[in-house]
Parts: sequence; structure tokens; C-alpha cells
Amino acid sequence: MGRLLTGFLTQLAQDNTSYTPHDAVRLGTVGLDLVTATLAHFLERDDDIPADSRQRVLYLRITAFIEHHLGDTTLTAGEIAAAHHISVRSLHRLFQQHGMTVRTWVRGQRLERCRRDLADPLRHRVPIQAIAARWGFAHPADFTRAFRALHGITPSDYRSQALPHSTQAGTRG
Repeated sequence: MGRLLTGFLTQLAQDNTSYTPHDAVRLGTVGLDLVTATLAHFLERDDDIPADSRQRVLYLRITAFIEHHLGDTTLTAGEIAAAHHISVRSLHRLFQQHGMTVRTWVRGQRLERCRRDLADPLRHRVPIQAIAARWGFAHPADFTRAFRALHGITPSDYRSQALPHSTQAGTRG
């Protein structure tokens, strides 16, 4: 729990995004839930955490677990649920409360990591298929279709637009 709280606070401090007042309220609630859960964990008083706080913390624990395992092409809802001692149905219900499916969330995170790597000048020599594989896309064609569907452009065209021309040599893949 402490690691999850630390990660949340570190990300919050490092993120230079301007948060709206509505975002600040939500982030404050999440932070308070994490502090509560961390203290309850160390005091062995997990049952004293309000149910809605437990749900929010569980969601954060699950999404952190998924992010840690994004490169695993065999990651399944069953594996995610088992790692958190809940049923697959409960896992799906939890994600439905956030307006999405587990699969959609995982795919979205994978695509975002790929997008970041494609735009990273330090990775300009890494083949596109290697980036896709790193983030859990076993088949390059599936990655290209998913990327194009989300961004309206192929991964290679995105990289060409995102990177300065001086770093482009040998980036097609």
C-alpha cells in the first residue's frame, strides 16, 4: 500500500498538467483514500475503511498492477482478478463503474505507451514493431490497426510527424 501511495504522490508532483478545480477535488479524494488505506493496512484495520474508499483503492491497485504488466501479451482479466483476490465478474463491474471495460482500459494504456515511445527522440532507432511488442502487442498488424483507429494515422506516420527530421534516419519498421 505504501508503494501505491508513494507512486501516486510522486506522479502527482511530477505531472506538470494544469488541473481543473474538479480534478483537484477528485485527486484529493483519491489521495485521502490512499492515505486511509495505507494507515489501515499498517494498523491492520482494513475492515474500518469505508466501502467506497476500498473500491477506489482497489481500482488504483488494479490499474497499477496492469500498468506494471502491460508488456505481458498473455495478461488476462482472470490473471488480474486472481492477483487481487476478486472474481472476474467483480473486476469487470469495477471497471464498468469507471465507464469502461478492462480490455479497453488495457488497450488504451498500451497504445498510450506506444505513442509516447514513438514520439521519444531517444527511441528513434527502435523499430516500431519492437515498441509495439514491448507494450504487449504480439502482432504488428493488430497494433497498426488499433493505433490508426485511435489516432487516425499509422504509427510510422505519427513518428515521422512527432520527431525532428534529423533523428528520422532508419526509423521505419
